[in-house]
Amino acid sequence: MNGPKGLEAGRPGTGPEKPMRKKLVIFGTGEMAEMAHYYFTHDSPYEVIAFAADDAYVEQPSFKGLPLVPVSQMPGRYPPGEVEAHVALSYKKMNRTRDEKYHHVKRMGYSLASFVCTKSAFWPDLQVGDNCFILENQTIQPTVKIGSDVIIWSGNHLGHRGIIGDHTYISSHVCIAGFVTIGTHCFLGINATIRDFVNIGNRVFVGLGASVVSDVPDDAVVLGSRGQIYPAESETARAVRKKYMNL
Repeated sequence: MNGPKGLEAGRPGTGPEKPMRKKLVIFGTGEMAEMAHYYFTHDSPYEVIAFAADDAYVEQPSFKGLPLVPVSQMPGRYPPGEVEAHVALSYKKMNRTRDEKYHHVKRMGYSLASFVCTKSAFWPDLQVGDNCFILENQTIQPTVKIGSDVIIWSGNHLGHRGIIGDHTYISSHVCIAGFVTIGTHCFLGINATIRDFVNIGNRVFVGLGASVVSDVPDDAVVLGSRGQIYPAESETARAVRKKYMNL
């Protein structure tokens, strides 16, 4: 994992001369891709030059005024040695769809760019993996480690010594206390609260407004202000995953 380097240097309009911006192709044509396009354009050292999508979903030659190419044609038109990529997909199927495309694009030889909004508070020792999308107004304390392909929406608190696993999605106004470990492929809903020293397993769904006060096993669902934990095979957990994650 690498720290969020070069954020200020690449912001449009900073300094007397505009530095050369790195080229970026965004994978996706949905709401997440539109958001990625906006944030990378206005607050990063990258210039978005094209979009890509699975071949079967390319029905027009352009998107947002830029070329839209089938992913099979990406290497020929935008070689990995000349551009970077960013996979901009949501938390569908507990982030598994984004995980699949993340690895597909990496196998094609592309470096995957991360975005960390400069309108957040974080420290120089912050570690961030590739293909992350971290929006504004975060308070990220020292010694936090964020894995790869993590989405963190606006306005969260990430306490010191926290670890966020790969392919996880954190909604807005989530408060994560210190020494918390969150596994891979998790989803944390709006206004969730995680107390200190808690370990959350892999593929865990934490509902909006839920309070997590004890360790959570893999594939569980946590709901409500009392932090009720529903095991993976419970009727409630199955219903929640089906309703919100199409699983």
